[in-house]
Amino acid sequence: MSRSPLPRIAVLSQLPKALTGIDGLDEITEGGLPQGRPTLVCGSAGCGKTLLGVEFLVRGILDYDEPGVLMTFEETAAELTANVASLGFDLVQLQTDKKLRLDHVHVDRSEIDEAGEYDLEGLFIRLGYAIDTIGAKRVVLDTIESLFSGFPNEAVLRSEIRRLFRWLKDKGVTTVITAERGDGTLTRQGLEEYVSDCVILLDNRVIDQITTRRLRIVKYRGSTHGTNEYPYIITEEGISVLPVTSLKLEHSVSNEIVSTGVADLDAMFMRGGLYRGSSVLVTGTAGTAKTTLGAAFALEACRRGERCLIFAFEESPAQLLRNMASVGLDLAPFVESGQLLIEASRPTISGLERHLVTVHKLIGRFKPQSVVIDPISNLVSVGSISEVSSMLTRLVDFLKVEGITALFTALIGSSHGQEMGEDGISSLVDVWIHVRDLEGIGERNRGVSILKARGMAHSNQVREFVVTAQGIRLLDVLVGPAGIITGASRLAQGMQEQAQALADQQETERRDRELERKRRVLEATIANLRTEFESVEEELRRVMSEEEERQLTLRQDRRQLGQNFSTRPAAGPNGSAE
Repeated sequence: MSRSPLPRIAVLSQLPKALTGIDGLDEITEGGLPQGRPTLVCGSAGCGKTLLGVEFLVRGILDYDEPGVLMTFEETAAELTANVASLGFDLVQLQTDKKLRLDHVHVDRSEIDEAGEYDLEGLFIRLGYAIDTIGAKRVVLDTIESLFSGFPNEAVLRSEIRRLFRWLKDKGVTTVITAERGDGTLTRQGLEEYVSDCVILLDNRVIDQITTRRLRIVKYRGSTHGTNEYPYIITEEGISVLPVTSLKLEHSVSNEIVSTGVADLDAMFMRGGLYRGSSVLVTGTAGTAKTTLGAAFALEACRRGERCLIFAFEESPAQLLRNMASVGLDLAPFVESGQLLIEASRPTISGLERHLVTVHKLIGRFKPQSVVIDPISNLVSVGSISEVSSMLTRLVDFLKVEGITALFTALIGSSHGQEMGEDGISSLVDVWIHVRDLEGIGERNRGVSILKARGMAHSNQVREFVVTAQGIRLLDVLVGPAGIITGASRLAQGMQEQAQALADQQETERRDRELERKRRVLEATIANLRTEFESVEEELRRVMSEEEERQLTLRQDRRQLGQNFSTRPAAGPNGSAE
């Protein structure tokens, strides 16, 4: 029996949105604020509500050519213009260009009379005139509590709030309304969040004497959005929101190999180095040359003609340059040429969010191909391990998306066998290099090993290395009866091997001399035997010669005798010759 085809599902149009232009906010809202609808931004004092509204207007004018109206009920136009000028927002010029209308409405409760048919009709006329004058697409009302502070009658207040939001929707302008947070509610009146299409909550908290700001989208009608708390900071360039989970694992990869800066360490990788764009973690206890390895990596990147950015949390740039020059890593010429930038600061100077934004902004401005952060473990002083891990997760993802090869150093405890560093990101990085102490009899040496390297085979040996005036050099593996030999034991083992080699050489020479002596004795014996043989041979030849002469004489005598007999005359009868 044939089945009827399923009904075709119509493709529904998406909710139109207006990009804010605020760094990170459009990513969290998946495209911006609801276009033509009101958005409520609420929070306590010092959260940056007014700044967010002003930046929403300015970015809309500069980036998207959407004129805007800013109506403030607290600060005067002159005060607001002066306050945001430090962020580079020139409101006066925007008003001159007829792209912005800035209007201050003074609300005094003593001047408000609720008798009769009092409402906000006058405000609507004033706001509507400002919108129509410049053809505004965006509106900011700052703040709504000041507007409704003169209404003690709650019924009238609620009615006017609903009417205000409906009027803004009917005008078709994308609106940001700021509101102060109430006691147990998002706003003072507890109604604005229900009539708004989008609600953004800003929070300013202090943890361990470190100020941290968080942003959360409480609701967004008709659209999905990020639901987590997102840290944000206020910089000289405006607001920057840092998405936590918005980055996807969709970055491209490279098969190109780059050097670690230490040739012997490169040889421990099957491909002879690191994949470009990979993240490298160097862990170890204090004094194991983690910073030196990072500097060698940066120096090699500069020698390839690349730009490199170093974030130093323990040493000043001058101190870092001096210390590295003492071990043959001269970074100063590349700093002078502009290839290398060293950004040094104490982690406690600001929170984790500001550090992350600083990294983002410097990378965006400097455009490096390699980055070194030394050490990330110091960030624990301004946040918990989980917060640092979250921050570093975002940082690693950001660097991968940008295709930047990154090297992080981290100080961990003396237990080198632990699988997670104090920062908790060892599972996130592509390569994990561990440097540690190799303690022997009365001395401490350094060893390096590769714990993991994604995408390539690597050596499983623990190699001893030394920091010399020419940089880092890995020593050959020397194995003794008790395992790997390092330091003075290596020297002693070398001396023993030299002594053994000398003894073997001497024994070989003795055997050669004994063989030579035997050869000479044998040759002398052979010479004597040859002489004796020659004497015997000569004697035999002499005897044989004499015998031949005797035989020859004998034959001659016989022949002669025979001849004599044949020539003698015959005798007569009487015995005389005839």
